[in-house]
Amino acid sequence: MKRIALALFLALLGKLAVAADYPAHPIKWVVPYPPAGTTDVLARIMASWFSDKLGQPVLIENKPGGGNNIGVEYVVKATPDGYTWLLVNPANGINTTLYKNLPFNFLTDMAPVAGLIRTPNVMEVTNALPVKSVADFIAYCKANPGKINMASSGSGTSVHLSGELFKSMTGCEMLHVPYKGAGPALTDLIAGQVQVLFDNLPSSAGHIKSGRIRALAVTSSEREPSMPDLPTVGETVKGYEATAWFGIGMPKGTPRDIIDKVNAETNRALSDPGMLKRLSELGGRPIKGTPEDFGKVIKMETDKWAKVVIQSGAKAE
Repeated sequence: MKRIALALFLALLGKLAVAADYPAHPIKWVVPYPPAGTTDVLARIMASWFSDKLGQPVLIENKPGGGNNIGVEYVVKATPDGYTWLLVNPANGINTTLYKNLPFNFLTDMAPVAGLIRTPNVMEVTNALPVKSVADFIAYCKANPGKINMASSGSGTSVHLSGELFKSMTGCEMLHVPYKGAGPALTDLIAGQVQVLFDNLPSSAGHIKSGRIRALAVTSSEREPSMPDLPTVGETVKGYEATAWFGIGMPKGTPRDIIDKVNAETNRALSDPGMLKRLSELGGRPIKGTPEDFGKVIKMETDKWAKVVIQSGAKAE
């Protein structure tokens, strides 16, 4: 019995030593998108905090492609030692259903670490469209079947599926027009080549404020503080809610004490007034909690969007 007790004690000391020494060298944070987008900007803001507080550089490595799956597979296959992170985002939940033969199971192969923020999308239309509200849009759409082109930043993105959810809940007929990113979609929306877009708020905010496009509503369940006069879609379409959500994941098998250390530091960041101000500029609301809490967010979002993918017939590009 004494030997067993000693072995357990030494194992505990070993775990405490891992947590105390971590991190001992730079951390790689994989962002499965190109530089400069909302996801990349969020990671760089948070990486600055972690680098300062953890005492080692947290280096952003952009690995775009494959609809997010290249970056995810890279992290899944990494050594589970806490030195390779993933910027978890809506595509990870959506892709579980959108792609039929992924070389990983996100829900079981990725360890949830911490939530970061939720950001709304915004339902916006070209100025040429004679509508001023969500109710006006629904009425116009139903009176003019086949005349609404709905842009997106790509098939299967949260932007696309926010629109598909709207279609399914309102009966509006809209033709989906996928683009390779939000930039080209916004260009054609401004020009009137497409009529509506459910874009991430940060990439559209400047165009909305300049009057180049008209915002009808945000897709979150509550109004966006940076645009308090803009209603939610749910104020007209009861039960509608669609947000982009972000967090940190590590490979399955990463020591729990390392996960807990990063989780605790993340929650400290999300309680810091200066950090909250920076994140609010992205339209972000903090997702604080335990690793299990963030795991529940991933599971809930995966289940929610699975229904929309199946109903809409969305296909991977």
